[in-house]
Amino acid sequence: MEKISVLIANYNNIRYFRDCYDSLISQTYNNWEAIIVDDGSTDNSVNIIKDIIKNDNRFLFYENSENKGCGFTKRKCVEYATGEICAFLDPDDTLYPAALKKSVEEYSRNKSIVATYSKMMLCDENLKPQNVFGSTKEIYNDKYFFNCPIQFAHFFTFKKETYLKTSGINPDLKSAVDQDLYLKILELGKVKFIRETLYNYRLHSSGISQENSKQIAKESFAYVIYEAMKRRNIKTINSIDVPSIYKSSDEIYFLLNYQTGLAYRLIIKLKSLFR
Repeated sequence: MEKISVLIANYNNIRYFRDCYDSLISQTYNNWEAIIVDDGSTDNSVNIIKDIIKNDNRFLFYENSENKGCGFTKRKCVEYATGEICAFLDPDDTLYPAALKKSVEEYSRNKSIVATYSKMMLCDENLKPQNVFGSTKEIYNDKYFFNCPIQFAHFFTFKKETYLKTSGINPDLKSAVDQDLYLKILELGKVKFIRETLYNYRLHSSGISQENSKQIAKESFAYVIYEAMKRRNIKTINSIDVPSIYKSSDEIYFLLNYQTGLAYRLIIKLKSLFR
């Protein structure tokens, strides 16, 4: 069975790291490594994480010379990975015990897939389960799929050999980094939806996806989508021209409004069932 590299980009998340660590050492699948890259934390993360992982050589720890941002740090994580399969785990989140095992097994069953994703549980700050993220569903992956509205997220795993065929994660992105990764990987192959909950997503006030960061994330996601349109050589969508230069997120989301309609969603559902 393949080795899986669990990638952890840390910045000032030491408050929650112990839960993340415990979920990794509790995995039922043993052939894994954890790549941790710290992005200039100021909360004593470096010393505490090093102390927690010091007796387990499956954990490899690296530091950026200064704070570089999410895109740069996650790109570094993949560069350090030695596994055939990679997966990001945020340091404030956790995995279900069988998450790695169930994900890796899919690659053995189907050699043509390049990625997997599953359902995730939304939890409160103390990691108490609240409800399963309801938007996750089976997707129809074609050149017009942009994960907008969001239909898949964690737990996402991907073949490193596929990643190396892309331009890689944009190091300049501060948010929407995962979306950048998803769209680039899905341009190169099939993805498998695991209809089980494998990931605990912690909701807390300092999280990057919380209210105070949503507008920045919205802008970044629009730019990521625009870049994907350019890579895919999409000139028009529904007879509307794709802008030659990125100007605003509103232009991009306007192009994709039709994908929220009932008729479109029904067509995609039927395509997914009968492909």
